[in-house]
Amino acid sequence: MRILVTGAAGFIGAAAAQALLARGDHVVGIDNMNAYYDVALKRARLDRLRPHAAFQFHPIDIADRAAMQALGERERFDAVLHLAAQAGVRYSVTHPQAYFDSNLLGFGHVIELARQCRAGHMVFASSSSVYGANARLPFSEHDNVDHPVSLYAATKKANELMAHSYAWVHGLPCTGLRFFTVYGPWGRPDMSPFLFVRAILAGEPIKVFNGGDMERDFTYVDDIVEGVVRILDRPPGSGASALLDSPATSSAPYRIFNIGNSEPVRLLDYIAVYEQALGRRALLQMEPLQPGDVVATAADVHDFEAATGFHPATPVAEGVRRFVDWYRSYHGLV
Repeated sequence: MRILVTGAAGFIGAAAAQALLARGDHVVGIDNMNAYYDVALKRARLDRLRPHAAFQFHPIDIADRAAMQALGERERFDAVLHLAAQAGVRYSVTHPQAYFDSNLLGFGHVIELARQCRAGHMVFASSSSVYGANARLPFSEHDNVDHPVSLYAATKKANELMAHSYAWVHGLPCTGLRFFTVYGPWGRPDMSPFLFVRAILAGEPIKVFNGGDMERDFTYVDDIVEGVVRILDRPPGSGASALLDSPATSSAPYRIFNIGNSEPVRLLDYIAVYEQALGRRALLQMEPLQPGDVVATAADVHDFEAATGFHPATPVAEGVRRFVDWYRSYHGLV
């Protein structure tokens, strides 16, 4: 297949592009290479993709309407894997415009390109953040998600609604994937693995929010990529479900799935895994719960497993060990 991957220099985007190339697909990647975090890391991810003859890269911002229109006019794609976005719950509190531009305007440009190209499937990244103030665990795709607690989450919920409208009106098969706390090698420097390893090695304190009373459904990146690729090959059909009262299903070619490890880990236990992997104790600095954060996440993945036959299962201890090994190698600390 010929697949457009947006956010191809990003954490999940680069890993997904690598997997698609490995199985013989032709990948066209785009990314705006912005400075939200170290651009050198993004370039390093791209350097792993460039040797593939079936990979093309274009430095395009999805918020650039003219550039996206031009791409759609000169290219045809069998599928679109939309992973570009402005990420980060806390950053959305202080930089809302970045989320309006990328996650709303940019999403509109991508889905319109998919429609114009008559792509057979558009798969896009949503987030566990959409569950917001929901208190019932584990989070189910069939629960109402009308109470986001961050702008980031609200933009992801908006993406799901926009995709449903395109599936309903234009018959564009769309699948949204709610990722749960993805971690692993080549991850983002603003996420906990980078922050924890850097602080422990430097003997600096780790900020522990909500006094450590938090749980996250940490999901290893290779499991996420396996799920993404499987879903990409399984576009939803029209008439798949008449359950219009569920956010996850529709009689239009549209589905929403959770992808998570479905085994939440306490924050302090998670830090202890890094201590064990590094052979050093962490200094803990207790902090209050941050605006936009939620106390706990846990994924109900029954629908995803039924659709794909796959259940993410990499143990956190193994995933952290692999991340620490990569971190040492990438930074020349081996």
